[in-house]
Amino acid sequence: MEPGFFLRGLLIGFSIAAPVGPIGVLCIRRTLADGRLAGLVSGLGAATADAIYGSLAGFGLTLVANFLVSQQAWLRLAGGIFLLYLGVKTFLSRPAGEAAQAVNPGSRGLWSAYLSTLLLTLTNPLTILSFAAIFAGLGLAETGGTPLSAGLLVLGVFCGSASWWLLLSAGVSLFRRRVTPTVLHWVNRIAGLVILGFGIVALVV
Repeated sequence: MEPGFFLRGLLIGFSIAAPVGPIGVLCIRRTLADGRLAGLVSGLGAATADAIYGSLAGFGLTLVANFLVSQQAWLRLAGGIFLLYLGVKTFLSRPAGEAAQAVNPGSRGLWSAYLSTLLLTLTNPLTILSFAAIFAGLGLAETGGTPLSAGLLVLGVFCGSASWWLLLSAGVSLFRRRVTPTVLHWVNRIAGLVILGFGIVALVV
């Protein structure tokens, strides 16, 4: 039975990460501008947040989960403002400056990429609600009362989410050599507008 929890977590993590949202747009844009590693690290930030929220459901930490749900208005506000900031920053990014860092964005840039997507995912109240609904629907809210079962479930969520970001960054990187400064200019503009749109929706809906 124990391996079953890992496989189900793997499926949950992959299915929650796959829908294209602001994190997906950021991952694609960073892969094109800074390379596959920058895109993957961005995705791993989201995967870490998925694992954190998965642990709340997997280990039955309902008190913490309920508190986060009760604060979803503030979380949405923080996430929306952060998305607006990232959208403007992306829109105004200069392709020439990005190209200078494309070979090696540096550890500071990678940490920034990781932390930004981690915070964005953590401030999205829909993430915790999605996990709560899926876990309840699949009967996974109770993992048999064993830390091993819950741990395998959470590990599966992380691996499933991370596998999606690995596939996405690897796939997008195949087209990176064809991206000229002009194309990257438009990628920055379009990605910035899309992220701004997500931020506006988060604030007004």
